[in-house]
Order: sequence, then structure tokens, then C-alpha cells
Amino acid sequence: MKVSQFFDNTLLNKYNTSGPRYTSYPTALEFHESFSQSDFIQAIENSHNRDLSLYVHIPFCHTLCYYCGCNKVVTRHRDKADTYLEFLAEEIASQAPLFHEYTVKQLHWGGGTPSFLTHQQITTLVTLLKEKFNFTDDLEMSIEIDPREIEMDLAEHLFSLGFNRLSLGVQDLDLKVQEAINRVQSTEFIGDFIAHAKAVGFKSINIDLIYGLPHQTLTNFHKTLVKAHEWDVDRISLFSYAHLPSRFAAQRKLRDEWLPNTQEKFALMKLAIETLCELGYDFIGMDHFAKPKDELSIAQRNGELHRNFQGYTTRGSCDLLGLGVSSISAIGDSFSQNIKELKAYYQAITDKKHAQEKGLSLSQDDIIRGDVIRELMCNLFLDKRVISDRYAINFNEYFKDDLPLLDTFIADNLVENTQDTIQVSPKARLLIRIICMSFDAYMNKHINQQRFSRVI
Repeated sequence: MKVSQFFDNTLLNKYNTSGPRYTSYPTALEFHESFSQSDFIQAIENSHNRDLSLYVHIPFCHTLCYYCGCNKVVTRHRDKADTYLEFLAEEIASQAPLFHEYTVKQLHWGGGTPSFLTHQQITTLVTLLKEKFNFTDDLEMSIEIDPREIEMDLAEHLFSLGFNRLSLGVQDLDLKVQEAINRVQSTEFIGDFIAHAKAVGFKSINIDLIYGLPHQTLTNFHKTLVKAHEWDVDRISLFSYAHLPSRFAAQRKLRDEWLPNTQEKFALMKLAIETLCELGYDFIGMDHFAKPKDELSIAQRNGELHRNFQGYTTRGSCDLLGLGVSSISAIGDSFSQNIKELKAYYQAITDKKHAQEKGLSLSQDDIIRGDVIRELMCNLFLDKRVISDRYAINFNEYFKDDLPLLDTFIADNLVENTQDTIQVSPKARLLIRIICMSFDAYMNKHINQQRFSRVI
């Protein structure tokens, strides 16, 4: 892979606008409150799928990271998690019977900080989930970890319960950056914990990194990238910091003059991609890196990569059930989301035994366009004949009003549109979100609103 082909400054500057990350199509902005629990149940009954992925949201964090835009509750009181787990248990008890015909292939805990929970709380929740759902023997079981507030024996405990994948939020290892974002952590401990987790038996370890943070420089961020390689992690997620202080109050603590400008941020991204590829990682999608023998790399080479609310995945064909405050589900031809505010979540569980707040039943047009966007996001290639056969349409006729939107990309040699295929040039990989917007029927009403992050 020629990494240099991803970086044409003129083109990247030309197209560096805001756009969805397309972890779903339509995006969550289209969810509405008229989608009911009966619609949710109907979606389960109509789904042709009987494989399930479970997502459990644990919202608590010990401290506030100033860059964060996630749904979280900052507290030092672990007993608040006891209350949360009681309500979560009620939600699980009411939702699980709806999925008695399903087999759970994947379980992921996110947040917030799932490692906020004590060993006993983690055990209690795992035990409950395994009691209520049917789990396959080769379950993929992952959890997100904050390395600042854990002990070394957490690895043994998680592994004993069946977890086999870890994801650590690292973001950046430079002390000045960490102090600015209120996330000071020990590089030595992170390295020791990763080595220990591998020795315990974890088969895959991911770390999250962010570029565009305050005080980041090419020199200090390069040190973070090299250290990640020294740790020998299997996957790296590289995200662009989206500075939206009007939406996220904590970000107002980050002064504009601390942040890299557009060109500096571009240079940080370029450095990261070049460095990680030189160190032997495959560039997956638009923001993930994996060892060549990793499942993500293999799936991408085989044209079988998927994308869902958890990003790039090899298990995207499963229906997805989200549990806990703010979690999102994708069942059959529907999306739905739980209430985002904790007290309201508790009240909903008390009153209704579920916390669904809004959702969307997909139209046939949504399904077709979602398939097109997913193919392009994952594989940078689309066989129009496959879509035409799958949905009994003539692709070029169906999208006759959308295909002309590709003309500007075609003129810049970023996209090739033939009678039977659409091929995205490797040098357009970082712009794939913008290219996919050409097929987004909802985009016009959002185009002048700051609802999405910038591509770079």
C-alpha cells in the first residue's frame, strides 16, 4: 500500500467539510419519538436474523476528560453503579425474552468507563446476561478500559468471566496534552497492563488514539505512535478530535489557541497514518489500523468488512440490541435508542420496563441507500449489478438524480463511475464520508447546520 496516495493537500482542503460517520444510515438525527415499543417488537418478529450482538452502556467515569462528547456520568461514588445495575437488570429481564430465538455472537461493554465497576459488579452483570440470553460457545466478548483507575488483576478477572478482547482509551501519552485534557495517566502502567493481559490470554487488544488535541505536536505524537507499536497492540483506532464547545460544555475548558490549526491537524493525521503503516499495520476503513493477520484486515481484503454503531466490525450481519442509558439498537429494518439522561432512564424502566425513547422504521429506500453507503464505506467499491439484483431495481435509473453528485469527485480522479461499478480511488479514502453523502437522501436538510464533525 502506497501511503503517500492518501495525501493530496489540495483535494483534502477542498473537500474538508462536515459529514456523518455513517455508523448507520439513516443517521441518528432521523430518529423520532413516534417509533414505539410495539414497533420495536414488530421489528424483532420481522427480522430474518437470529444472530445477536449485545451492547451494554456503562455511563460512569471517575473524572471528566475535557475533550469527551460521550454520554457519561462523572462521579467518584461507586455505589451509584449499584443503583444503575438494578435498573439495568430490570431492562435485561424485560428485553431478553423477546430474543429467546436468538444466539448472542458478540458482547461489547462501552461507556463512559465500564472498568468503573468493581470486580463483583462486573461478575454480577456478566452472570445476569448469561442467564438471560443464549450465548454461543465462541463468543466475542469485549470491554472498554480506562487505564487510570484499575489494578493489574482486572485482566485475570475479566478473562475468567469470558472477556477475550480489550480496548484501552489512551488518546495521547504526552504529559502536557494529558494535563490540558484532564487525563493524566501512567505510560509505564499501560504498557505493563497490556503485556499482562496478553500473558493472561486476551487474544486482541485495541487502543484508542486522538489527533487534534491541545498542544499536540508532530514530535510528541510520533512518540505515542511508536510506543503503541512497542506495546504490540493488535488494533488501533485513530479519531479526529471534534471541537464542538457549543454542544459539549467540557470542551469550553480547551482554549482555541491550544488547538492545532487546520494544517497542523492535517499534518498530525498524515504522520499517524504514515507511521502506523510503516510499522506494519493495515489501514482499515478511514480510521482503524490492524495487524495483517487480524480479523478486520482479513475481512477488508476479502471485501467482507461491515460497519455499524460500534464502527468497523466483522460481525455487522448480527442484529444489535443496546442495553442501558443512551444505547442504540439495530433490529431487522429498524433503529432505536434509549433515553440519554440517567434519571429519566430510571423512571422509564420503573414505568414501562424499557427505556426506548425514539427510533426509526426503515423504508425500502433507506435500506437500499444504507446498503450502498455501507459498501462504499467498507470496501471503496460497489458492484451496481449486485444491488440491482438484490433489490430488483435498475441501479443507474434508481439513482439517476444522485449519480451526477459524483461528477466533482470524478473530475478530480477520486471516483470512477462505470455502467456496472463505482470505484473509489485509494487517494479518496479519507474523503469517503463526503462521497457517501451523494447517496444520502436526508442530507439537504442538514447541509447548513453544524450537526457533524469535519472529515479531517
